[in-house]
Amino acid sequence: MNNVTNRYIFMELLPPFLINVGFLLFIFLMTKILDITNYIVNYKIGLTVVLSMLFFSMPQFLQFVIPMSVMLAVLLTFLRMSGDNEITALKASGFSIYQLLPPVVLFCVIGTLLTMFLTIYGIPWGNLSLRGLTARVAASSFEIGLKERTFNDNFKDVMLYVSKIDAGSKELMDVFIEDKRGEDMINTIVSSRGKLISDSENLSFRLRLWDGTINQVDIKNRSVNSIQFETYDVRLSIKELIQGAGDRRKNRREMSLGEMRDFMKTSEKKDRAYNKTLLDYHKKFSIPLASVVLGLIAVPLGIQSEVRKRSSGLAFGLALFLMYYILLTTGTGLGKSGKLPPLLGMWAPNLVMGIIAAIFIFRAGRERPLWADSLKRAASHFFGTLIKRRDQKE
Repeated sequence: MNNVTNRYIFMELLPPFLINVGFLLFIFLMTKILDITNYIVNYKIGLTVVLSMLFFSMPQFLQFVIPMSVMLAVLLTFLRMSGDNEITALKASGFSIYQLLPPVVLFCVIGTLLTMFLTIYGIPWGNLSLRGLTARVAASSFEIGLKERTFNDNFKDVMLYVSKIDAGSKELMDVFIEDKRGEDMINTIVSSRGKLISDSENLSFRLRLWDGTINQVDIKNRSVNSIQFETYDVRLSIKELIQGAGDRRKNRREMSLGEMRDFMKTSEKKDRAYNKTLLDYHKKFSIPLASVVLGLIAVPLGIQSEVRKRSSGLAFGLALFLMYYILLTTGTGLGKSGKLPPLLGMWAPNLVMGIIAAIFIFRAGRERPLWADSLKRAASHFFGTLIKRRDQKE
C-alpha cells in the first residue's frame, strides 16, 4: 500500500512542476522580447544567434526557477489532494504526515541534483559560451557590445563611454574616449556624436567623431595640449576582443569549483573579491538545497489548508519563498561587504527555512494548526522590520 501511495504522490508532483517551469521560462522569454526584437530588427542579428544567447543565459535563471517550481508543485499537489479529501482518506487508512514524506523528499532531492548540476556546470559553461558568442557577434556589429551610460573597456588601453545610442541611425551621442595606446601619451576625446564604420577585412572599426575636443596629456614632458576638431577618426581593433574571449582571465561566474578553490588559496588577502568568490562557491550548494527545505515546508501547508482557505495557503507559501529570497539577498550583500561571514550569509536562509519546515511538520503531525499566534507575530515583526529599514533608507 505504501509503495502504491508513494508512486501516486510522486507522479502527481510531476505535472505541476513541469507547468511551473514552463510558465516561468515563458515569463523569462517575455522579459527579453524587446531585446530580441531590437537585435533582429535594428542590428540584423540572426534568430539562431539570438536564441543561442537566450539558451546560454538560461542556467542562471533556472537555478532559482527549479527550487520555486519544486515548492509550488508540492504545495499545489497537496492542496488538491486536501481539497478532494484524499488526505482525509489516507489519514483514515492510518497514514500520518511522516509516511507521506518519502515521495516528496525523493522529488525534492531530484530537484536539488538538477539545480546543483546547473550551478556547478551549467552556469560557468553558459557564461563562457555567451562571452565567446558575444565576441564573435561583435566582430560584425560592435554596436551590440556597447551599452549606454556604461564605461566599455573591451579594447586594450581604450575606455569608451556613450551617453545614448540611436538604434535607427546607429549614431553615438555624447562620446567620451580615454586612449592610452600612445607611449607616454594619454588622449582624452570628447565628442557630441559619432558613428562606427566596420572594416571586416582588417578586423577593426573606425569610430568617426564630429564636433569635439582632444586633450593630449604628455606624461613624460608634463604638458597638456588641447585640439578642437570637426571630424576625427579613431581606429579600434577587435582582434584582441575576439582572442580575449578565450584568453582573458575568467571571472568568478565562469570558474569551475576547482578554479574557485585555487583562486581563494592564492589570494594574498581576504578582500571583497575573495568574499565574492567564497559566496559564489557556497551558493553553488546552498541554492540547490533550497529545493528540499522549501518542498518540505509546502507539505504541511498543503495538508492543513482547508478548501475555503486554499488561496491563503498558496499565498503563505509564496510569502515564505519571498522570505527565503530576501534572506538570501541580504546574506549575499552582507557577505560581500565582509559584515557577515560568507559561509553564514549563504547557509542562513536554508537554516531558517529548515527550522520552519521542521516546526510545521511537527505541528501538522500532531494535528495542530500551523497558524499559531507566535508564528503570526514573528512573521509580522519580520516584515515590519524590513519595511521600517526600507523607509529609513528612503
